[in-house]
Amino acid sequence: MYDCFSFPYNAEMAFLHDSIREVLPDLSDVAKDMLVETLLAQGVETYSDLQYVTEADLLSALRPIQARKAVDSNSSFSIQEGASSLPSVSPGPSSSSRSLSPISTSSSASRSPDVDWADTFDIPWKKFPEELIQSLERGKRPSPQKRREMVRIVVREMMQKSSDISKRHSTIVAKKIVATYPKSLQDVIEGDIIGSGYHSLVKQLQNRIENAKRSTTPKRRKRKLHAESDTDEMPAEKRAPIQETYGCIKWEMKFMPLGETAESQQQSRDELKSLSKQNAPNQDVVKQLTRSTFYTQRKEVNNGKEIKYLLEDWPFLFDEIGMAVHFEELTGVSLKETFVRNLDLKGKRLLNYLETVAVNKSKRLLQSFTNIQLMRREHTGPSGDVLEMVLLLLSYFDEKEDVMFTYVEDTCLAEEVQMDQVPLTPTIVVCGKLTMCFLTQSCFSAKRWMLSVDRMIVQPSITSFIPALCLMFGSFYVFNIHYPVVLASTLEFLQSLVFFFSFSSLFSRCFFSINPERGTKVEKTSKSRLHVNPRVITLIQDLSDHEWCSQ
Repeated sequence: MYDCFSFPYNAEMAFLHDSIREVLPDLSDVAKDMLVETLLAQGVETYSDLQYVTEADLLSALRPIQARKAVDSNSSFSIQEGASSLPSVSPGPSSSSRSLSPISTSSSASRSPDVDWADTFDIPWKKFPEELIQSLERGKRPSPQKRREMVRIVVREMMQKSSDISKRHSTIVAKKIVATYPKSLQDVIEGDIIGSGYHSLVKQLQNRIENAKRSTTPKRRKRKLHAESDTDEMPAEKRAPIQETYGCIKWEMKFMPLGETAESQQQSRDELKSLSKQNAPNQDVVKQLTRSTFYTQRKEVNNGKEIKYLLEDWPFLFDEIGMAVHFEELTGVSLKETFVRNLDLKGKRLLNYLETVAVNKSKRLLQSFTNIQLMRREHTGPSGDVLEMVLLLLSYFDEKEDVMFTYVEDTCLAEEVQMDQVPLTPTIVVCGKLTMCFLTQSCFSAKRWMLSVDRMIVQPSITSFIPALCLMFGSFYVFNIHYPVVLASTLEFLQSLVFFFSFSSLFSRCFFSINPERGTKVEKTSKSRLHVNPRVITLIQDLSDHEWCSQ
């Protein structure tokens, strides 16, 4: 059965579902959809194409050992527990079935009954309170209290089915619930579906499960599984960390554009360098040349060329025009246009929530809001609301302002900035006047901004905050830089709510990839991270509730 969140089912992929069903008859619908997506992305169009599926083709969905087993004509195509993206499969009695490849035969492991319960789990609708059912049936958003009560009822029923409930189980159940009443339960802000639409409910289910099990589950240490890897045989895009390719649709181009040669690329590079020295270069020419040399730009960025070299050879990459062209080619998203459009749709409502609701829940946020209002009295400007929104988000998430902003005097030149005090990650350098009430520089007094990347001023004169913010955000993607952990929530919130358009299915990842369903842009640490930041989801959920209450 395919609901509104499932991968689109049509005749073109029917043979894939049939093939997978023959090999893995007990595989859940969710797992089948994800496997179909992986195969289609590799170009599988006919049944005979399956024989050309290689280990490298499956490494984005399976671990190396599992991928080898999947394509080995003398081995079984089995998806084992611990696969990186597919739901877990427990070992059990084997059953005879054909290999995925049409030229091989083998047997695959069937799952134990305990893993199957989530796929056939019946949502206990009849046990929900009448008030909750009425809200759901009328397409209204239930109150936070009724939503929590719904979660408690569902978790109680889930725990009667199994004592070992994984995130996969919670995801399947949440997906069923939201699919039945999307208008009432989807993660939506002003008509835009956030992520897959059900991550906040997954989070609530998991938290409730952990709370219910906390008193009875002993602490235990997980054993790390080390899989073999053949990264030397993998293409660069699959060898790269997920943080670098995250959100990109053209991270690496295998072939030079038709009609282009190494000589023509070099000629266009030289022309761009020449145009960068002009006071008012033709913007259309700059855009066309930047787009035509995207192939070479990506090659050099992905090969690890230093920022100093890139600034010399591709100066427009650090300019508002060139950055916008490269970012759109890379991600499929218009950088500044998308930001401004979504700011018009969501900015005022977000700021209203932070100023009127969130400040009453946090003394730290209230103090920041008070300071900001004092600074805005002394200095006002067209970007004041956007600045306030970003500063309040930093305070809301308790993240470090000095990692996003470095403050210098308003007369400071690029060569005078003390770079040893500037972070390595993309940073906005604020050239602001002294604020009398705090005796420090203020964002609101700034008439000029700079951009620093790798402790190098790459753009010495930006006239307003919005272009500066877009250049900083775009630099993380264009130059393969991970979000710093100390700014993770703020940047992921801007990414998910401001810089991206909604999508509601796995298939739509092919079109707007700022918020793909897998991975994260945040730098890797010893702690594992969910691909959707729980703190971001909490704020989005609170915003949704505030929006409904305001209507």
